[in-house]
Amino acid sequence: MRISTGKVVSGKVELEGDPLPEGSVVTVLAPDGEEFFDLTEEEENLLLTSIRQAEAGQVRSASDVLAELPEA
Repeated sequence: MRISTGKVVSGKVELEGDPLPEGSVVTVLAPDGEEFFDLTEEEENLLLTSIRQAEAGQVRSASDVLAELPEA
């Protein structure tokens, strides 16, 4: 898995850096309006690690997480 940044030009996403293999399935997160997000290298690595853990089934249920939150 990798994170790529690109720009929409004439209705198509043009990625920075090395191209993805032909036939790659991608997910595009597009900000609304002027919103955007930047990740540091450390944050990007943490995100990729978390994605790998989720893909491997190393997750917690939402009900378990919510049960640990303090009551309002």
